[in-house]
Amino acid sequence: MLRAIERAALGEPLSDKDARAIADCADPPAGAIREAARASRDRSFGRVVTYSPKVFLPLTNLCRDRCGYCSFRRSPGEAGEWTMTPSEVTAQIDRARDLGCAEALFCLGDKPEKAFSSYRRTLASLGHSSTVDYLDWGARTALARGLLPHTNAGLLTDAEMLRLKEVNVSLGLMLESSSPRLCEPGMPHHRAPDKRPDRRLAMIEAAGRLQIPFTTGILMGIGETRRERIDSLIAVRSLHRAYRHIQEVIVQPFRAAPGMPMHRAPEPDDAEITLTIAMARLILDDDVSLQAPPNLNPDATGKLLDSGLNDFGGISPVTPDYINPRHPWPHVDALAEGCARAGFALRPRASIYDRFVDRLEFLNPSLRAPTRAVQTRLATASAAQSQLATAGAAQSQLATAGAAKSSLAALGAAQSGLAAGSRAQ
Repeated sequence: MLRAIERAALGEPLSDKDARAIADCADPPAGAIREAARASRDRSFGRVVTYSPKVFLPLTNLCRDRCGYCSFRRSPGEAGEWTMTPSEVTAQIDRARDLGCAEALFCLGDKPEKAFSSYRRTLASLGHSSTVDYLDWGARTALARGLLPHTNAGLLTDAEMLRLKEVNVSLGLMLESSSPRLCEPGMPHHRAPDKRPDRRLAMIEAAGRLQIPFTTGILMGIGETRRERIDSLIAVRSLHRAYRHIQEVIVQPFRAAPGMPMHRAPEPDDAEITLTIAMARLILDDDVSLQAPPNLNPDATGKLLDSGLNDFGGISPVTPDYINPRHPWPHVDALAEGCARAGFALRPRASIYDRFVDRLEFLNPSLRAPTRAVQTRLATASAAQSQLATAGAAQSQLATAGAAKSSLAALGAAQSGLAAGSRAQ
């Protein structure tokens, strides 16, 4: 086992067999796993950790699924249900552009028009025939204002993904778990037909066939075993190796909230979260970025980085995390300071990773110029931020030196006074 971990540190991902053996171990060598994950991350990504400055646009929170851990979804007429109007979408995008955001994240409930006739009527009143039609309009609106769209709209058909590929630089779907056991009665996915693992894996595979840069991930702490987490990561790796389309994998911990069926369920602790992140780094190929949301791990920046993380995902100065509204985004400056203390530089990135931009089959030609413009804008902002940080560090050093000089002068004066007093005696 330790030999396999050492090989993973040097660039050979854990085999399916070795990864499962570690998962089944009652007392896995957590220290060695995290050390290997750090080495793997440093070799592939260096000491730079990234994030995407975004605006979160939940077009609707109507959803036909009823997951046990969700506080986001609503039914028509239920308190807190919404469908954003075009003017609301446009206003949020305009504000986001003014605040330097680069990503427009469209995220919403699964298949609402299949479940709710009132939502179909709402779409028609807005001039749209389907949710995908509305998403197409939203993405074009974002592009016209200099933001790059990324859409996570639940299960989509091949035709729907191809349409959205024309106006999105990337798409996403959380696998959450590959375990059918979580769909059994009493489990969190029992009343969620769109969370069946075979259906979600089929869409992730289809995205690969359609050559779409893709984001996926696992949700931990919803009743799955450690072995089931590892099986989920292995399933993602297998699909990526077939199509090389997975740009990032998210390890997202469950967080309880009032009103959800699982509001009393225990949350995963830092030790389990960071061990899962480290295992993910050793399982995934080195061209796949590894992400964890900083707002769901607010006091663990150093621990996350110490476990092989290289990306914090989207952070918004405009909108809350509508999925986890009790957990506010960190301020980017505070997160950057935490990263600096751990020896990392925090840098903004686009919602499509650089390695996909020049792969002609993965990015619609009409999106190449907007993508380059965003990359240039982020690089300029990053350079300015680095200069400010350097100037701040220099000022801090000067202040420290000045304070030390003053202290020495005061000490010298005090010593002279003591000597004069001694002579007078």
